Amino acid sequence: MFHLRSIGVLSCAKIFAVVHAVIGILVGFFFLLFGVVGAALAPSQQKLGIVGVIVLAVLMPVFYGVLGLVMGAIWAFVYNLAAESIGGLELHLDAMPAAYVAPPPAAGA
Repeated sequence: MFHLRSIGVLSCAKIFAVVHAVIGILVGFFFLLFGVVGAALAPSQQKLGIVGVIVLAVLMPVFYGVLGLVMGAIWAFVYNLAAESIGGLELHLDAMPAAYVAPPPAAGA
């Protein structure tokens, strides 16, 4: 049994940023898809709205990534404060045997 007593704030923030940026890409894709379909269903409306949809779809991964960075840092900081007082997460880990790899043959032998 192991206890996770602290989390690196910057490393956690970076992971959160990457994960949220990927989520932002997916959300932006669907936002763009629905915006294009909506514009196609109403061809008589102004096309300025589709420009806004495209801009928002491009900016969504950036926005999600920055928000993920900030929230990851806050989450890790709060976890570290809580872990100091109550001891952290309890982890049960199983040891895995290392696979044996034969050494390469000696040169010239």
